[in-house]
Amino acid sequence: MSTTAAPHSNPTAVTHEVTNQAPPLAGHDVAADPVLLEGVERGGAGWHLEELHRFGLLAGSAEAQHWADQANRHEPELRTHDRYGNRVDEVEFHPAYHRLMDASVSAGLAGAAWSDERPGAHVARAAGFMVATTLEPGHLCPVSMTYAVVPALRHSSDLAKVYEPLLTSRVYDPELRAPAGKRGLLAGMGMTEKQGGTDVRANTTTATERPDGTWRLRGHKWFTSAPMNDLFLVLAQAPGGLSCFLVPRVLPDGGRNTFRIQRLKDKLGNRSNASSEPEFDDTVAWLVGAEGRGVRTIIEMVTMTRLDCVLGSAAGTRAALAQAAHHARHRAVFGARLIDQPLMRNVLADLGVESEAATTLALRLAGAADRAQRGDESERAFLRLATAVGKYWVCKRQPAAVAEALECLGGNGYDEASGMPRLYREAPLNGIWEGSGNVNALDMLRALGREPASLDAFRAEVEAASGADRRLDAAWQELRGELVLTEDAPMRARRVIERAALVLQGSLLVRHAPPAVADAFCASRLAGDRGLAFGTLPPGADFAGLLERLPA
Repeated sequence: MSTTAAPHSNPTAVTHEVTNQAPPLAGHDVAADPVLLEGVERGGAGWHLEELHRFGLLAGSAEAQHWADQANRHEPELRTHDRYGNRVDEVEFHPAYHRLMDASVSAGLAGAAWSDERPGAHVARAAGFMVATTLEPGHLCPVSMTYAVVPALRHSSDLAKVYEPLLTSRVYDPELRAPAGKRGLLAGMGMTEKQGGTDVRANTTTATERPDGTWRLRGHKWFTSAPMNDLFLVLAQAPGGLSCFLVPRVLPDGGRNTFRIQRLKDKLGNRSNASSEPEFDDTVAWLVGAEGRGVRTIIEMVTMTRLDCVLGSAAGTRAALAQAAHHARHRAVFGARLIDQPLMRNVLADLGVESEAATTLALRLAGAADRAQRGDESERAFLRLATAVGKYWVCKRQPAAVAEALECLGGNGYDEASGMPRLYREAPLNGIWEGSGNVNALDMLRALGREPASLDAFRAEVEAASGADRRLDAAWQELRGELVLTEDAPMRARRVIERAALVLQGSLLVRHAPPAVADAFCASRLAGDRGLAFGTLPPGADFAGLLERLPA
């Protein structure tokens, strides 16, 4: 009898050799992106590049990517009571979440820009926010709200004097303590209620003034994120109408304010971030701004969080594209690298054009915000209209772009281990938060009707590229007629805001992007040759030039 073993029983036989798989995208500088860096320079924040690259190396490290994964796998947990039955209303987070928060707050992504007198400080902060979003967007919700609360809080100088120095701190201090005794504060907002949602005028939470000058709130909120933050701006009905109030989690004397967290939301994505339903019952609050002017007061905060939605969606699109490009550079099919296959080149180039347009617009808005807060009224007027336009379009395009990028990885992209499903679940979020698509389209109409200076500033921005591209000129000429308010304006608002976004992006790219990018954008987004899916750029596009702009 033969003693030769069958091939399948040989313990030394190679049965599973991994080949033709992309290595992990780790150990790189997320900030080493020409589109991002050029935008930072244009925004006057070139002085920030060294720090931005340090943060980019952290965001691209395997360690930080592990934090992101752990913070989403081990979700926040609500503890309503302690072991003795006392109400505590605390949310516990995985240590990885706290590491992410510490990194972003230390990088100045919360309120620090408001205390930085250097021109371009808000652009520097925007670039860092985009880098952090590429790593993990969920933890940035409290960071964003802290950034946004500062201009709204300034409606009450006494409150701003107490809290602004701590809101602009670079120290992450997560313990629940009296705010004045902490080294840094985080802020949130409570606007919507279950019966009204976007229609905050339907809010039923009430506010009653006390002789000591404080107010007492009673009611509920439907979607309040980051309930472990220190301070919240809350809308409530006062005798003089809907008003804005500051609600601390812990009172100045160290006692817990009434902030009953009924449950945490079970969301599609954004799993690392706790979103809650708090209820107020004789909750202590301080009036911010004038009584009855709550929406006008808190809209200062909403404007800045809308800006962060644009930044976040642009960064989320860029993150998905980076994964797709990395995969295509390392994967071979039919004897050639995937990135060298003609149709995949078209898809990646088209995604690159989309991403560059989104990033360029997002950083232009950040630059306008920076100059507006330094007193430039034309930039303030531009921001009023362009924020609504950018919020609508960049956030609307993210889900489609991320889905296409995921498809570039094939089945690998549908596997949770790739990280692409998390990017996909995050993608619709910014289109919903801080005003959904319809809200922003109607907000554009309000700006056109009530603030003509915003249209003048928008026109000046677009016409800065006048004569540089005939397709852009033709699209702008067509759009000008549609910007005239008529009786049917609400019905066609989405068409108008979409065209406004594309024309604005076209103007920016014609002036600032390489010719290959500007030409491909105008041909595919503004001219008659428009495909309905990514990867439909016309054959004459400069694909080599476009692919050079892809993130590493």
